[in-house]
Amino acid sequence: MKAKNVFVCQECGSQSPKWLGRCTDCGAWNSLVEERIGEPATAPAGGNRYGALVPGGAGAKLYADVEMSTTTRLSTGIGELDRVLGGGIVPGSMVLLGGEPGIGKSTLLLQAAANIARDIGPVLYSSGEESEHQVKSRGERLGVGRAPLYLLAETCLERILEELSRLRPTLVIVDSIQTVFSMRMQSAPGSVGQVRESATQLLFAAKSQNIPIFVVGHITKDGALAGPKTLEHVVDTVLYFEGERHHSHRVVRAVKNRFGAVSELGVFEMTSEGLRAVPNPSQLFLAERPANSPGSAVHCAIEGSRPLLVEVQALVSGSTFGNARRTANGIDQGRLSLLLAVLEKRAGLHLAGEDVYVNVAGGMTIEEPAADLSVVAAVASSLRNRVIAASTAVFGEVGLAGEVRGITQAGLRVREAAQLGFQRCVLPRANIDPTDRILVEGGCELVAVSSVSEALDALLV
Repeated sequence: MKAKNVFVCQECGSQSPKWLGRCTDCGAWNSLVEERIGEPATAPAGGNRYGALVPGGAGAKLYADVEMSTTTRLSTGIGELDRVLGGGIVPGSMVLLGGEPGIGKSTLLLQAAANIARDIGPVLYSSGEESEHQVKSRGERLGVGRAPLYLLAETCLERILEELSRLRPTLVIVDSIQTVFSMRMQSAPGSVGQVRESATQLLFAAKSQNIPIFVVGHITKDGALAGPKTLEHVVDTVLYFEGERHHSHRVVRAVKNRFGAVSELGVFEMTSEGLRAVPNPSQLFLAERPANSPGSAVHCAIEGSRPLLVEVQALVSGSTFGNARRTANGIDQGRLSLLLAVLEKRAGLHLAGEDVYVNVAGGMTIEEPAADLSVVAAVASSLRNRVIAASTAVFGEVGLAGEVRGITQAGLRVREAAQLGFQRCVLPRANIDPTDRILVEGGCELVAVSSVSEALDALLV
């Protein structure tokens, strides 16, 4: 095949023989960039065009003849990161970590690299955005010391793979995939073709040499990982690094994990000495909760396998303009509008002329419907100027008819609230099970409700 030029969409990866103002597949404007596709490389004997040898005996096996073996995971020395990864790093896996600029991705990976290099073996840290001196200046602040950590300031993929084969490290970190380019392709670094080619070659290197590889990825202004969607399909685990710049804590969330639970969450606190794992995030999120303040309710959320207590705040004030404002931070804007309509129609609260502001304190984002009842309680508390007892936790899903529906893992939520000293839990009647030992032995008074009006009567006394 002769070399030819094609136009590739930088959003979805579709190709076109000529330039178009709008991608015909995803509809993105001005996203087609010209790339040159060269002749494919000749495959070596017993391998593929990426140079990764195919393991011997790779023929089909009968399902019953496949032997199960437990792979020893590598601990990063950071408990919260190990939790998100499913118990540690699986040898030969490829992990993609994405997040906003300056959120702490490089800091977290450098800390993990130093711990692994110190406890297990050498680590290769390849940075295409910083020089060795810049990486070491951060390492001095983090206390890396004299661990066998190798720094490589390189953007050429072939040179990175050469160092990987020479050093045979325990772990490889590539920061970031958007700066890496392969000499097999003529397009610029960061393009769809280069990102796909680099990720695929790194994947074959990880699988063939049984070396775990961490890859840092940029995100777009919409919060999604930059590059083709195939990048997320290639890797084994996708982690998102979230958090507000003006808050000290950060959250690492797993959205894909072939070796562990999905939607697992780890909480960190940014300090002058790097990121510090927070073993009890509930105390962190409730540490600054004001006492005897209307518009505040405590919700027990489930993130992966972990229960978290967070504060839901609401402020209702008279609108000075014609149209009332509805602002949500930490919950879905459309969900807030739905809950306000339920309060207006089913509970008799007049909110049509009121500005409503809802915020999840601490910068957390809650997506589960179990937070509906806490949002409703906080809004009603602010409107009526009545305080919800500080020792009360609320959770439940609210339907359009004003009913409170059952939720998942109610027992874990009650136990978490009881461990932090909460004496009362308002929860859906459908979740009250006398045979559930966690509910019975939780130490909290359980108040079962079946409607929004019943819940407000129990909370706003």
